[in-house]
Amino acid sequence: MASPAVDDYLKTIYHHTEWQTDRITPSQLAAELGLAPSSVTEMVQKLAAQGLVTHRPYGPIALSDEGERRAAAIIRRHRLIETWLVREFGYAWDEVHDEAEVLEHSLSDRLLERIDERLGRPRFDPHGDAIPDAAGHVDREPFVLLASASPGHAGRVLRVSDRDASLLRAMEAAGVAVGADVMVTDAGTLRIGASEVALPVGAADAVWLSA
Repeated sequence: MASPAVDDYLKTIYHHTEWQTDRITPSQLAAELGLAPSSVTEMVQKLAAQGLVTHRPYGPIALSDEGERRAAAIIRRHRLIETWLVREFGYAWDEVHDEAEVLEHSLSDRLLERIDERLGRPRFDPHGDAIPDAAGHVDREPFVLLASASPGHAGRVLRVSDRDASLLRAMEAAGVAVGADVMVTDAGTLRIGASEVALPVGAADAVWLSA
């Protein structure tokens, strides 16, 4: 069952548990994909029959080992392409997601390998998300969501969610970048160097720091 639609399901399930541990529910999956719950239920049953997910009626959905392997492969493509567009073509980090969505289904494995080699085999994309290697392995360090970090917590910005392009632009304008050393002053501000930076609305649930 090789198709972009199947890949999108697997990618969404994989992505859901990258930065937290709760498995995705059918209703959450439907909301993420913008589809009717009945359509999602039907597809999940097909994925289960193909051995790509495990699922019981009304329960959460998990990737099987094969589903995990396939999801990691398509996410590897997406994030390498995002990194390529930023480094080689001058795209901003808020511009690459939609382009990568198109290109991830059309690039050959040979070209993807050449891109990875040219970029120096990067471990993270422009938003801080881990790029799986060719075997599907990823490197992550302990992290904490900004909304859960206590005042005084010091760490590096590990990841900024790419879900909202306008938030990415606001974060860039505020001087918040992946890799920056910061200290949490309160839920709405960070200290970066000698400056205290007011964060845009929604940032606390879209930024992850080293634990």
